[in-house]
Amino acid sequence: MSLSFRQSDILNIAKQDGRVMVEDLAARFDVTVQTIRRDLSDLADMGKLDRVHGGAVLRSGVSNMGYEDRRALNADTKTRIAQLCAQDIPDGASVFLNIGTSTEAVARQLLGHKDLMVVTNNINVANILVDNPNCQIVVAGGVLRRSDGGLVGNLTISTIEQFKFDYAIISCSAMDVMGDLLDFDFQEVRVSQTIISQARQTCLVADHSKFQRTAPAKIASLADVDIFYTDQALPEELSAQCAEWETQLKLCN
Repeated sequence: MSLSFRQSDILNIAKQDGRVMVEDLAARFDVTVQTIRRDLSDLADMGKLDRVHGGAVLRSGVSNMGYEDRRALNADTKTRIAQLCAQDIPDGASVFLNIGTSTEAVARQLLGHKDLMVVTNNINVANILVDNPNCQIVVAGGVLRRSDGGLVGNLTISTIEQFKFDYAIISCSAMDVMGDLLDFDFQEVRVSQTIISQARQTCLVADHSKFQRTAPAKIASLADVDIFYTDQALPEELSAQCAEWETQLKLCN
């Protein structure tokens, strides 16, 4: 089955926003809600989207979205989150930035910081920070994942264990209603767990689309995070749980 022009547009909107709603799409395309429901059913049958009440979300599963699709997803929001996070990182700090397009956004916001030492298992982060002459860059060794420039494996873990960072700035592929941080690559999960264990303060940067996806492997819980930088308020129960965990929430404008 081939995509119609409208279905192709709907899929692009879903990639940008993480989800689409029937009534919003009907108004946008000036068609009936029944027409949009048929479009969403067709896209679900083709494995492009998962139907949810009132709309659809990007298909979840055991494999991640393509790197360029992830980079484009909510790019402006990621920039605002990154700006908020970078404001809290003082000059002279030691920082770890892990794999992810959100952490790459933070790296761009650190280009004006001074006397930083940044350790990373993300080749893209290292390349971004090359433009900051006041930043010492340490790349953790490991097996290169060509799809996104990430370094994973036992060598990566061994390198990370040699450090104690002031700040670990991490991202995740998904987050569930219990506040568990999830990912797709089991090797990356082990690396992320090591990063958290070696940090004095752990900062999570993740936009709202992470709540609309699932992944099979657990990294940690929001209970293990000191500050969560995001763009939308959490569900009431999870927000109350974060207060008990003393996990601070910071929302970008």
